[in-house]
Amino acid sequence: MGKRITKEEILRQIDEENVRFIRLQFTDMLGIIKNVEIPLSQLEKALDNKMMFDGSSIEGFVRIEESDMYLYPDLDSFVVFPWTSDKGKVARFICDIYNPDGTPFEGCPRYNLKRNLKKMEELGFDAFNIGTEPEFFLFKLDEKGDPSLELNDRGGYFDLAPTDLGENCRRDIVLELEEMGFEIEASHHEGAPGQHEIDFKYADAVKHADDIQTFKLVVKTIARKHNLHATFMPKPLFGVNGSGMHVNMSLFKNGENMFFDKQGDMQLSDVAFQFTAGIMKHATNFTAVTNPTVNSYKRLVPGYEAPSYVAWSAANRSPLVRIPYSRGLSTRIEVRSVDPAANPYMAMAVLLAAGLDGVENKLTPPAAVDRNIYVMTRAEREENGIKDLPSTLMGALKELEQDKVIVQALGDHLYEHFMEAKEIEWDMFRTTVHPWEREQYLSTY
Repeated sequence: MGKRITKEEILRQIDEENVRFIRLQFTDMLGIIKNVEIPLSQLEKALDNKMMFDGSSIEGFVRIEESDMYLYPDLDSFVVFPWTSDKGKVARFICDIYNPDGTPFEGCPRYNLKRNLKKMEELGFDAFNIGTEPEFFLFKLDEKGDPSLELNDRGGYFDLAPTDLGENCRRDIVLELEEMGFEIEASHHEGAPGQHEIDFKYADAVKHADDIQTFKLVVKTIARKHNLHATFMPKPLFGVNGSGMHVNMSLFKNGENMFFDKQGDMQLSDVAFQFTAGIMKHATNFTAVTNPTVNSYKRLVPGYEAPSYVAWSAANRSPLVRIPYSRGLSTRIEVRSVDPAANPYMAMAVLLAAGLDGVENKLTPPAAVDRNIYVMTRAEREENGIKDLPSTLMGALKELEQDKVIVQALGDHLYEHFMEAKEIEWDMFRTTVHPWEREQYLSTY
């Protein structure tokens, strides 16, 4: 992964590894991986971009009267799944979606990210590098093979076996990822019981979004081999930390990190401060995209390490935006609110658009907040200009629709379909009678 690959190399690897089936993989608007599996006999047709599917069956794609869509495989995304059968392995390509007339489909999240990257190039940068830290929980499967709410361990941050019973599963995930070309940087137990994190090397935005989707697939697949269910749900349990996906970002030009300036304040460039200012300006507006479920807002509350307020700091882990200590090529801005339920292509697109708005308009960020925001009173937060993140999905959707920059980053198709789907999701949640309500009110009233 990460290097240009030719058709000849793909055919050679298919022959050497006895690949019998090919998955043409893509991601829908909700961030769910979809795929069409074809036998090897159909490979040439797929590589000629002639493989068609019914787009009307995919969330957020097209209406039934305009359903024919084409899958264009990205050769660089080719990988063989190592866990598949020796009698005939399965390989995959990640695909972009195209209309029948050969034009890119505007509702394809991967294409939409590429569209936003063109704006970056117009501003003089040639790479938007991303590194994420997706967290997940491991639950045991019940006797029917369905996920239970029984955790696999009672470990805590950086714990070892026997407390961390997920260690073997996590190690197998790492081995599979490395065999697929991932460069794994760290693997450890996270703060909550049953919670884990595996960090892999940064890459340019499109490739890293691809890697996130591949990572999720591998984690879920290998967990099931250990009779476990891996979930990237942001807050599966009350009273413990939720799962985040911190996003580390930097802009490059000609191989140089444009966020680094040895002579600058904190050795940060004007571009770094402007990008940070753009993130701060649009933070409440892009939250619906970076935290896209009803459940996401159960994580964004004080007391569980997730950010609840819009602030930045180089020395404090409670704000939304943190500037990690590393400098040089590793200089980066970390946005800590994003959760792993987000569609990575859409999340990276809105984060990029927010940051670039700051760069293009030479915005200045507010003063850094180096205090623990969680212990500040509301009056102190207001005095320091610290805004709250939205507290519900509906609140986030209302913020989104007011921001032209973020709406344009999504494009008309994705924005309209996303808003429609999420308003339905909120309405279903709002009108459902939940167990907590019955516990509180059924006997009392």
